[in-house]
Amino acid sequence: MLTRIFFLAFLSSLVFIGCNEDISFKFSTPKKINIDQKLELSVGETSGAVVDSVHFYLNGLKIAEKNNVKINLKDQKLGKHLLTATLFFEGQTKKLNNFIHFLAAQKPVIYDFKIINTFPHDSDAFTQGFEYHKGFIYESTGGKGTSFIRKTVLKTGKNLQQKDLNSQYFGEGITLFNNKIYQLTWQSKKGFIYDLNTFEPLTSFAYGESTEGWGLTHNKQELIKSDGTERIWFLDPQNGQEKRFIEAYTNKRKAERLNEIEYVQGKIYANIWQKNTIIIIDPKNGTIEGVVNLNKLRKSIDLKEQNKDAVLNGIAYDSENDRLFVTGKNWNKTFEIKLIPQNPK
Repeated sequence: MLTRIFFLAFLSSLVFIGCNEDISFKFSTPKKINIDQKLELSVGETSGAVVDSVHFYLNGLKIAEKNNVKINLKDQKLGKHLLTATLFFEGQTKKLNNFIHFLAAQKPVIYDFKIINTFPHDSDAFTQGFEYHKGFIYESTGGKGTSFIRKTVLKTGKNLQQKDLNSQYFGEGITLFNNKIYQLTWQSKKGFIYDLNTFEPLTSFAYGESTEGWGLTHNKQELIKSDGTERIWFLDPQNGQEKRFIEAYTNKRKAERLNEIEYVQGKIYANIWQKNTIIIIDPKNGTIEGVVNLNKLRKSIDLKEQNKDAVLNGIAYDSENDRLFVTGKNWNKTFEIKLIPQNPK
């Protein structure tokens, strides 16, 4: 899904009529621009009025106070942004709006992989969340009436502990943080928190602007949540409140349907729903720095029956030993893999 080509030089023009119907303006900006380029901002008057000054704003924050200006974008987050030009002319004021998408500066590195180890995995598990901790796998599964969290032995797949979710909820991603298990639900706008050792429920939290729960991880200070779009949200672990978000983009386009996620050595690894792909995201601005093609891994799975939903959907990381584990929905195996860059920078 990352191969579609977009052109960057299209110009969008919006014409606005002032208080005098004979006065109009043209606010020209690119629809898309890479953040290693400078953004040119200008407003043209098309009917002879004299413009005294122009102020430009990015998402409500002033970025320039003169016309025909070039703006450095290197520190900007990727994704969709609102540009506003406020014009002062002949004792009047007018606001003009354009939307623009900021894209990554460079194309992502493409990765292949090497299988280091193979472990058993329950093929009946519709995996939604996947975590490694001290030799054990903590997993969340989906489906109303079939959702649960559980603890298994990595090497054997033996189920040691399990907590079923109320049948009204569809379980999604989990993460382990401060001796607690945080679990999302899909469309109920609600997450649950459990004691790591006993699996006893402690409390719950509500989502904010994001409408759905998909993947969950953390960076040791904040929870990090995907919602099935290109957005990744950063949450306060004390109350689940959404503080901010990034949007995942390459140098060409956005990556939608981000699903199960994991925080690995300062980067966010994300599955894409219905794709046997992992993308590697810079959490500072949303740049997709790498793409991992795992289609060959999917072909090595022994499925009980043909299942279009049996795709990659589990990423777990052993930070102490630098080991990366992946599995999928209804897969009978968990793989330890090593990523191999194919086109390093």
